[in-house]
Amino acid sequence: MNRTKFLAAGLAAATLGTSALHAAELNIVHGAVGKDQEVLRVALDRFEEETGHTVNIVSMPERTTDQFAQFRLWLSAESQDIDVYRLDVIWAPQLADHFVDLTEATADIIDQFVPAAVESQTVDGKLVALPMFLGAPALYYRSDLLEKYGKDMPETWTELTETASEIMQAEREAGNEDMWGYVYQGAAYEGLTCNAMEWIASNGGGQIVNADGEITVMNEKAVEALDLAASWVGNIAPPGILNYAEEDARGVFQSGNAVFMRNWNYAYALVNGEDSPIKDVVEVTTLPAGDSGETASILGGSHLAVAKYSQNQDEAIQLVRFLNNEESQRARAIESSRPPTLTALYEDAEIAEKQPFIPLWKPVIDGAISRPSAPTKGDYNEVSSEIWTAAHSVMSGEMDAESAVARLNAMLTRLKGDAW
Repeated sequence: MNRTKFLAAGLAAATLGTSALHAAELNIVHGAVGKDQEVLRVALDRFEEETGHTVNIVSMPERTTDQFAQFRLWLSAESQDIDVYRLDVIWAPQLADHFVDLTEATADIIDQFVPAAVESQTVDGKLVALPMFLGAPALYYRSDLLEKYGKDMPETWTELTETASEIMQAEREAGNEDMWGYVYQGAAYEGLTCNAMEWIASNGGGQIVNADGEITVMNEKAVEALDLAASWVGNIAPPGILNYAEEDARGVFQSGNAVFMRNWNYAYALVNGEDSPIKDVVEVTTLPAGDSGETASILGGSHLAVAKYSQNQDEAIQLVRFLNNEESQRARAIESSRPPTLTALYEDAEIAEKQPFIPLWKPVIDGAISRPSAPTKGDYNEVSSEIWTAAHSVMSGEMDAESAVARLNAMLTRLKGDAW
């Protein structure tokens, strides 16, 4: 069936779940943390029952940096093995040429999606991926410990440092020698780029590379932010934080051994799950502010793209639409606390009842800052690597913050050249 025929007659079938297309075997590559894989499998079982297609999940490592490297290998080889890719929000500008333009295939539904999410996946007028879920990090905290020690919720990074230290020491003196003050993503990968950008932006140091491609990192506020982060390692954060990704931080926090945690929305469903030892004493708020007086949160999320090299493009588009319809997004929001990309679901009563933080988090997502993938284009992977390397070198004590920022500025200037 050719593309024109599918667009004319097949979209209704995709929406209604009928099997107008031939039965196909599809492969979706899906990096996941938390309950993502479990929730996806349930949705795929529904899809298989309604359409007659079968879908296999190709699992990936937790860290998006590792996922991206594998994706580039498959796509460069024009592999026909993968039909649908789950993409990080930042990857569309780098990988656009390898995916089907979904503009026409989603024309009847695209206005139902959060505009910023659609914009993030649009490259030179091409819709590279259909937005699957959004994300912005939260500060998770032990409300029982703040109450126990008569502490107010910290509003700045400095206050968090002090409060985390005081509660940590008091809990250790009370017998919990494994207690830490703050856990986050400190390993040398994309997660540290996100953290570093939040520290610097909230401190008034800019976004490292702004939306126009201007390099803005060479300033004292950026240096101060990295200095403060370095002071946490081995003090309020475990020495092993230098190797922590999302699940490492969640493991410590959910076991009851941290006062504060920076993590994405997915963790909410897990730390409040029935088997969580802290399920009744966890709350979330926005990340602290720095000297700027404002918080900064990186925009996250994942989106679904159809490979140009798929031999089942029509069926793959059918799957992408199904996984992003109202039923699938509602289930994903409730079961894995992933904020939806359908605007109407932020006013959905069932989601608000079962995951009350999601509707409250919409303003945070709307105001989240973007990593500089758009202005740096194909150089973003190298740009991000330089950012996380600079931050990691300061946190590990290999370089002082001023030298690391100067080196980062020089490396970014070299990468920029005349390209962006």
